[in-house]
Amino acid sequence: RWLFDQAVCTLYAFCGVLFGLCSLASLTVLSTVCCLKVCYPAYGRCWMRYLILTHTLFSRSHAAVLLLGVWAYALAFATAPLARWGSYGPEPYGTACCITWEASSREATLYILALFIFCYLLPCLLILVSYALILWTVRVSRRAVRQH
Repeated sequence: RWLFDQAVCTLYAFCGVLFGLCSLASLTVLSTVCCLKVCYPAYGRCWMRYLILTHTLFSRSHAAVLLLGVWAYALAFATAPLARWGSYGPEPYGTACCITWEASSREATLYILALFIFCYLLPCLLILVSYALILWTVRVSRRAVRQH
């Protein structure tokens, strides 16, 4: 059983959701950046001429903005149960705490659905599409090299 009070349970679940969402969002951003660098190398140069910035597609400031975006995205979904959109509670076995998956209200059901779509399905699809595009670009480039 859970040995601590509800406040510790909520903190434990919040941290688990926050860091889990940050992890998947970071992998999503990383795959997208890799896809842009490999599949569209001229993209950065084109935009940079207009912005008069550095010649690289992603500078330190871009990385900082992306990291802040990842944390803000994860924080928005992790704090939602604290604002009563969904809830945190003990897991079915009672040994740890997480999101209460058994929705008791319409709002909780909508939170779980939003979490599934925006924090699991969409990131997984973006990762799959990014790496599929990278593999396709490498394959096309390999064929072009063989022909020359």
